[in-house]
Amino acid sequence: MMNSKRIFHDPIHKEIIIDSSKPEELMIMRLIDTVAFQRLRRIKQLGAASLLFHGAESSRFTHSIGVFCVARKIFKKLIDIKPEFSKFKFIVYGAALLHDLGHGPLSHTSEVIFSHKHELWSKKLVQDYTPITSIIKNFGNNLPNEIGDLFNTKGLCLNPIKTLISSEIDCDRIDYLLRDSYNTGTKYGLIDLERIISALTFSPDGNIAVSRKGIIAIEHFLVLRNMMYRTIYNHRINEISTWILEKIINTIKNSNRKVWLDESMHKWIFNPEKLDFQDFLSNDDVTLYYHLMKWKDKSFEQLEKLCEMFLNRNLLKASDITFLSKIKRLEILALARKKCILSNYDADVFCGIKERSFKGFESNNSLKIWDGKYQESLENHSELIKSLTKSHNSALIIYPSFLKKYIDEQISVINTNNK
Repeated sequence: MMNSKRIFHDPIHKEIIIDSSKPEELMIMRLIDTVAFQRLRRIKQLGAASLLFHGAESSRFTHSIGVFCVARKIFKKLIDIKPEFSKFKFIVYGAALLHDLGHGPLSHTSEVIFSHKHELWSKKLVQDYTPITSIIKNFGNNLPNEIGDLFNTKGLCLNPIKTLISSEIDCDRIDYLLRDSYNTGTKYGLIDLERIISALTFSPDGNIAVSRKGIIAIEHFLVLRNMMYRTIYNHRINEISTWILEKIINTIKNSNRKVWLDESMHKWIFNPEKLDFQDFLSNDDVTLYYHLMKWKDKSFEQLEKLCEMFLNRNLLKASDITFLSKIKRLEILALARKKCILSNYDADVFCGIKERSFKGFESNNSLKIWDGKYQESLENHSELIKSLTKSHNSALIIYPSFLKKYIDEQISVINTNNK
């Protein structure tokens, strides 16, 4: 007789036990064993962030298992309050596990270098990819559509199911803050998961809400999220790495020189609208890195140099020019471009300005405060949360490493003259 239980030993949630004697967890176990889900083992959760945080090697697979674990914990609390909510168990469990199924190589990096939309592909895989869809349909004929429709990020979250999957404080965000903090060796993401769960309730409109006792835990969560974005996700090394990868792909697209590409990668670069499921599943971090290695060793000088920079962490440099006016930024860029050209570097490829915008906490009005009498939005209840809605804009100038001293001197001169 087959063992009905499978245990995942997770560094964040400890033992995650999946019991196939329960129909909803049998579905989860079968989905985990599919080729599409196993592919997530080969997609880094934090993209190229391991070039800075050497422990950031975990995968979308481990994260997705973690999101399922968080969703199950929250769901158990909610059905204790409202037993009839249990009818949504298959939808919540399926959506939590499969929400990142559509990620491309290096996760969110693909959305920049390939203009890839992972939510769209997650939806397509759940609703139209037979090996996934057929498993889900065994537990409800319309279940693939009900799960896939939750991956649409547009519009307000007006129902409790979507609040769990896509809101200010959803299962995805809870797991990735805990996991990414752990894997990067930082202490920012130590959120109080149990306190947050204990504070969840239902408001009169039927949506999920937070009781007043959980406000501090929610504030803590959102402060930590803000810090994680500003210090890890938007770190300049991540920006530089993504810049290099973007230039690699653009160099191939815009060059008349022949470069080796397998059939699937050719579609990812030149005809992403023609990707079929096999083409999509064929591309992961292993495939991308294999191409980078091939291009580094045999392509043409500019492409070889870019691939060598990324693979050997011989990166470009970046300096903060946020405090400079638009005109002064362009003056610095002109000086850097001139130096690049004199040193036989293509200034359009190896030099430029990268502007960044961190929008902070954006409420979609899904999760509200409910104290038994009154209901209000998170930001209207807390001045601290309201302060986190402020956006932060910044700008970097990116350039070859041999220019660092020169660029820093020029920035210093301008800064001094501005005082």
